[in-house]
Amino acid sequence: MIRLLYIIICAQLVVLLPAQAAEHLVKSGESIQAAINKASKGDLIKVMPGTYRERGIIINKQLVLQGIGYPVLDGEKKYEVVTITADHVVVQGFEIIRSGYSSMDELAAVRINLASYVGLRNNRLRENFFGIYCQHASFSLIANNDITSTGGSELEAGNGIHAWKSDHLVIDGNFISGHRDGIYFEFVTESTITNNKSHRNIRYGLHFMFSHQDIYTNNTFSENGAGVAVMYSRQVTMIRNHFLDNWGSAAYGILLKDISDSY
Repeated sequence: MIRLLYIIICAQLVVLLPAQAAEHLVKSGESIQAAINKASKGDLIKVMPGTYRERGIIINKQLVLQGIGYPVLDGEKKYEVVTITADHVVVQGFEIIRSGYSSMDELAAVRINLASYVGLRNNRLRENFFGIYCQHASFSLIANNDITSTGGSELEAGNGIHAWKSDHLVIDGNFISGHRDGIYFEFVTESTITNNKSHRNIRYGLHFMFSHQDIYTNNTFSENGAGVAVMYSRQVTMIRNHFLDNWGSAAYGILLKDISDSY
């Protein structure tokens, strides 16, 4: 299942750039949003090194947004930095920092909202409230991202990778540290979490709620408040994971509550 799902998503992302796709170049001091607005479906936008401060970048069409030399997207602790509302989008090669904080709104460095076949790869996320937020996302790949924050308490920190009412996600090869939960699933089905390192998060390295037919394998959960909590879920497969030195107030390696038909 893991390999097949990975192949399906990657195959869909490969078809992003049709033969007639145009390439747009954004230089420091120019607007990424203006380039997105100008681009046609399937275009490639290359963003050159520099720091870009825009009031929330919205990707509402099929395209590839590629950072060259890790340009910085700075939310200035005010805004959600990137919001994706279109299918078949790739965002890769950026340093995305300082999303806004709100006790009412779950602002993120990157949000996938009602979209499918999205790829978020090889990005660095620093000092964000929520890192990557999947909201009604399907068949999407979150891979090889470095997601780090310094949340002081559960109330002040969001989750590193947060998925809600989503399906067929592949979460692979990410490093997550300093968030409330490293990875959080709620109402997420038929998804895979593999080869991640979730380290020194405030509450759980991985937290499942009402999420069925999911797999997590070959992950390392170290020095979190507790390693993993799987709650109110069924048909969850948990194999070849490492639970190391989790020393919070509830110092479990793995906590299972009201789960069934799982391995």
